[in-house]
Amino acid sequence: MSRPAIGVTIGTDDDQPGLHRLRADYIRSVEKARGLPVVLAPGVPGDAIEHLERLDGLMLTGGSDVDPALYGAAPHPELGKVFRARDDFELALVREALRRDLPVLAICRGHQVLNVATGGTLIQDIPSELPGDVDHDPRRPRPDRVHEVRILKGTRLRRLLGKETVGVNSFHHQAIRELGRGLVATAWAPDGVIEAVEAPDRRFVVGVQWHPESFWDDPTGFQPLFHGLVVEATR
Repeated sequence: MSRPAIGVTIGTDDDQPGLHRLRADYIRSVEKARGLPVVLAPGVPGDAIEHLERLDGLMLTGGSDVDPALYGAAPHPELGKVFRARDDFELALVREALRRDLPVLAICRGHQVLNVATGGTLIQDIPSELPGDVDHDPRRPRPDRVHEVRILKGTRLRRLLGKETVGVNSFHHQAIRELGRGLVATAWAPDGVIEAVEAPDRRFVVGVQWHPESFWDDPTGFQPLFHGLVVEATR
């Protein structure tokens, strides 16, 4: 049986305009799950249909902030760099993937893009808008588990990971505010920040706010997320 093709989005390099960047961990995670990664550089949103005709699943990766104009908000003073071409392309990919009921795994920024694509909104800067004792963007090595998340019973995420609470890494200053249509929250940080979502009426749509790909070579990591994506993409 041929391996399912998994589209993997790639970000714009913050420091070198015109170049793209993608951490190899994303690729390794898909490969380890027996998927065939296909990198999708930001392109014409109208090409989303043709891209997805060639793919069996979609993975949205981390990166820059999402343009708040896309969810009807003014930019916050702490808004980071935005790359509208990437936003528009990925929103088109997500919406077409949802229309086709294609399996989707959305990570960090991708988790936020998924929410915006379905009509949701974002907290643009957690430290100033939701101050608390959880640091969501610590300067720590990528595989460091810096806080726990509580996972709702009966959800796909709970079934995949098999735990009520898990320690996660964290590299974000934005988060979901209002959920998009068809999404339900499935995990939360101790301060109430939504750490995971899923779409119960879709074959496989899971978003997580942390970076599971950083644990691809750790047997105690989050490989079941990638395995679940690939299994559903094989069907």
